[in-house]
Amino acid sequence: MAVVTDTLLADGLKRIQREIDAAFDSMLPLPADPRSRLIEAMRYATIGGGKRVRPLLVASVAELYGVDRQAAIRAGVAIESVHVYSLIHDDLPCMDNDAMRHGKPTLHIAFDEATAVLAGDALQCFAFEVLGDVATSGDPFTRIELVTTLAVASGHNGMAGGQMMDMAAENSSFDLPTVTRLQQLKTGALLGAAVEMGAILGKVPVEGRKHLRAYARDIGLAFQIVDDLLDHEGDEEAAGKALRKDAEKGKETFVSLLGADRAREQARLLIDQAIGSLAGHGAEADMLRALARFIVERNF
Repeated sequence: MAVVTDTLLADGLKRIQREIDAAFDSMLPLPADPRSRLIEAMRYATIGGGKRVRPLLVASVAELYGVDRQAAIRAGVAIESVHVYSLIHDDLPCMDNDAMRHGKPTLHIAFDEATAVLAGDALQCFAFEVLGDVATSGDPFTRIELVTTLAVASGHNGMAGGQMMDMAAENSSFDLPTVTRLQQLKTGALLGAAVEMGAILGKVPVEGRKHLRAYARDIGLAFQIVDDLLDHEGDEEAAGKALRKDAEKGKETFVSLLGADRAREQARLLIDQAIGSLAGHGAEADMLRALARFIVERNF
């Protein structure tokens, strides 16, 4: 069973990476004017990098409800655009000041800081341009709900708010509930939005999404716990970025508060809960189960 699951996930990740790369390639053509450097930077950041976990979540949930694959890919492009823009800005000298991302120079190193800021800004706008297009959904109410869901998950009540808390953590001593809230916003909000957007495309009523929200909540927290473990004891070459940064900055993490062993056990318990939330689905949800297991087993 494990071999089947591993193969399913490996094939699913390869497929979504190929589809998302192709979508960015076709949707971000280079113009024959001075904007070309900006588009080059957007393409540098979006094509050929990242695990594409968020687009795969969108597509896998959408598939449960018979959604057209291309609509799901477009929604996946939107949420990946927001994710990538956040990484571009996080890497800037005024934030985390990182030099490597996905095994290559960060955008402000490869281009320049001003272009990196603009590329992040443009990708954020691009995400909502994609979601607002009738090519994503012919139903205006679906498009509005997609836009609202991604906007909330991206802003002060989601990812950006979590990043602000993360910056404050350098000069504060956070307890476990505060670190948990920080990570639910910084990391969990976009993962939750990915699951929610798949359900929105599938026209699942809000009351029918409770189990999917529980799944998303648990994998989001587990994802960050594993990130903390990898930052604590991972391999920089495999990660494709600098590690041990949180400890150097004196930030409290799940590892510093729980210890590595307890943190690892907590991540496994969360994944078991997440998989349990899918009990009402059969084999059609195997990709979601495999993704959950991947979160705690990954080494990058």
